[in-house]
Amino acid sequence: MIKSAPTPSRHTSGDRRIALVFIAPAMLGYLTFLVWPTLRGVYLSFTSFDLLSAEKWVGLDNYRRLVNDPVFWDSLGVTIQYVVINIGVQTVSALLIAVLMHRLTSSTLLRGVVLAPYLVSNVVAGIVWLWILDTQLGVGNEIIEWLGLDRIAFFGDATWAIPTIALVNVWRHVGYTALLIFAGLQSISPTVYEAGRVDGASEWRMFRSITLPLLRPVMSLVLIITVIGSFQVFDTVSVTTDGQPANATNVLQLYIYDLAFDRMQFGYASAISVALMLVLAAITVVQYRLMRAGRSDLG
Repeated sequence: MIKSAPTPSRHTSGDRRIALVFIAPAMLGYLTFLVWPTLRGVYLSFTSFDLLSAEKWVGLDNYRRLVNDPVFWDSLGVTIQYVVINIGVQTVSALLIAVLMHRLTSSTLLRGVVLAPYLVSNVVAGIVWLWILDTQLGVGNEIIEWLGLDRIAFFGDATWAIPTIALVNVWRHVGYTALLIFAGLQSISPTVYEAGRVDGASEWRMFRSITLPLLRPVMSLVLIITVIGSFQVFDTVSVTTDGQPANATNVLQLYIYDLAFDRMQFGYASAISVALMLVLAAITVVQYRLMRAGRSDLG
C-alpha cells in the first residue's frame, strides 16, 4: 500500500515564518548594501558618469581604456607585491603561533593577547606605526641608530614602503588568522598524535604528515579570506603614504578611490572595481579547487 507524503504541519509552517522574520533584517541589509551596489557598479562600468550629470552609455570603452592604462597595471603590480608579502608572512606566522598555542598552552589570557592587535582599527594601526617608524623622531629608527645602523625611511623609500605596510597589516591581522587555524587544530583528535608518538614520529614529522594534511580545509578558508582582504588594502596605505613615493604604494583600491572621488570618473573606477571582483572570483575558484577545500582528511 502506497503511503501519501506527509503534509507540513501548522507547527512547521509557523517555524518557517518565524525564521523568515529573523532572517529578513539581515537579508534586507545584504540586498541594500551588497547586492544593489554591486549591480549598480557593474552598470556604471559601462557608462561615463561624473556624479554631476546623467550616466552616458559607452559600452566597453572603459574596459578598453583599462587594458591600455599603464597606471592600472602598475597599481596591479604594486598590489600583487603587497599580497605576496602579506600572505606569505602572515600565513607562516599564524600557523606557527597557532601550533605553539595548541601544543604548549591553553591559556585564555594568551589567546586574548594574540588577538589584541586585531581589535585596533587599520587607521589607528597605520598612524601608530607611522609614528614609531618616523625617520626623524620614531622610536624604531632611534633603536636602529643606537645599533649603529643608518636610519631607514620605512614609508618614504620606494624599496621599503610596500614591505613595511604589509608587515604592519601582518602585525594587526596575524592574531585573528592564528585563532582561525587554532580552531582547526582543536578539531584534530589527540589520538592521532598519540598514534604518531607510538610509531616513533618526531614533532616535525607529525606536523608535516598529520597536522598540515588535516588542516587543509581550514587553511583553504584562511588563504581565501586573507587573499581577498589583501587585494582590498586601502586604509593603511591611505593614512601612511597615500600612494607615495612616486606611486610606489599606489595600490588598486587607492587608484579606484582617486579616479572616483578626486577625478569624478565613476564609470572608469567602476570598471576597475568590476575587473578586480572578477580577478578575486577567479583566484578564489582556483584556490578552492587546488586545495580541495571541500574535502577533509578527518575521519
